[in-house]
Amino acid sequence: MTKFRTKLLLALISLIIVVLAATGLLLGQLFKGHYVNYFNERAHKETLFISNYIKEIGGINNFLREGSQTELTALLGSHFTLISKNGTMLYDSHTNRKNLPENHADILRQVMEAKGTSREGSEVVKGSPNLHYYWKAIEKDNKVEGYVVLSNEMDVLQKANRQMWWILIGSIGASLIAIILIGSRIAMRYTRPIESAATTAIELAKGNYRARTYEDRSDIAGGLSTSLNILARNLQEMEIAREMQQDRLETLIENIGSGVMLIDNKGYVTLINREYKELFNVEASDILYRLYYEVIRHKEIIHIIEEIFMIEQSIKRQLLIPLAIERKHFEVYGAPIIGNHDEWKGVLVVLHDITELKKLEQVRKDFVANVSHELKTPITSIKGFSETLLDGAMKDEEALQYFLSIILKESDRMQALIQELLDLSKIEQQEFVLNTENLDLPHLLQETCEIL
Repeated sequence: MTKFRTKLLLALISLIIVVLAATGLLLGQLFKGHYVNYFNERAHKETLFISNYIKEIGGINNFLREGSQTELTALLGSHFTLISKNGTMLYDSHTNRKNLPENHADILRQVMEAKGTSREGSEVVKGSPNLHYYWKAIEKDNKVEGYVVLSNEMDVLQKANRQMWWILIGSIGASLIAIILIGSRIAMRYTRPIESAATTAIELAKGNYRARTYEDRSDIAGGLSTSLNILARNLQEMEIAREMQQDRLETLIENIGSGVMLIDNKGYVTLINREYKELFNVEASDILYRLYYEVIRHKEIIHIIEEIFMIEQSIKRQLLIPLAIERKHFEVYGAPIIGNHDEWKGVLVVLHDITELKKLEQVRKDFVANVSHELKTPITSIKGFSETLLDGAMKDEEALQYFLSIILKESDRMQALIQELLDLSKIEQQEFVLNTENLDLPHLLQETCEIL
């Protein structure tokens, strides 16, 4: 962010330098033009005054005879020269000149030759020093009698121009320094909260939702900091809620009593829980992010998953799957995962181990068969002895007594079996109370032999 501040400050300084430089050049040209115009205007007035003065006293010859040159030279304070219309120098004042060039007469002749037919004009002759010539025709009876040429050195103008440039450079430099100081403070004032906000945004992008920025101002930058802090707090609360929900979901999936497998819409396994790994004796690294038909060894499960992909409906089936040295019964439930906008996301497969339920079911079947067999024996005995009595054995008192005693014993046996069934029902309902008593085993064996 320091680079951003430096770039901003450099751009601001560059813009200010360009503006100030352009302003300085424009003002320099304006000042220079003003001085040149002033110089020309002064020369025009002086030459006009000289020509009018000579004209009033009767022409150049009267001016030269009366000896008014000294008074006029002292009055003007400028160097002027009188030239005839054919270019002959009639008078030269040699006033206000530091250096008189040797070829002054030649320069005047060249100026006169270059003027053409114009009766008034100016020209700057380059040299050391530069000379400014301004001429005007002297008329007598509406005819040109000669010319007055006013010449001045340009050092005054150049000196004023240099002073003007130094003043401009000094003022522009001072303005530039002041603007740089003020601009740097403004840049610091406005870029510092932006830098802090950018740093906080970078931390938020990295996942550090505890990052905050300072809120010490009430302007736009302060509003940005406040909004960023609100965003950070909301993200932190959402992250906490997401982590809690994820922990709950992971706890539920890992501790559910069934194997769980999650497959994405491309067929890659993205999740298996601990129960699945224990049931099938596999590691997560061997299964995750691989195609399901490459890592599942049981074709029955693969067929169920393929069918879900094809019909996009839930399927529930019971399978007998061999695992190591035993075979286990599973109730397999598969369901498609479809998003809010009917977007296919994958398949969820849940495997319930129902082996114990199957064993219990088989025990119940065996128990019913055994009870049926145990009930069948006394009923058969009772029926047989009852038919014997009905066939005529009732008249034999001894046989009647014997058969009735057997029927009674078998009835008691049936009652004991029924009582045992009731006791088993109470055991399942956890209402059974165990009563211990002595058993006469020889007597029991003797009764069994008599019945047989």
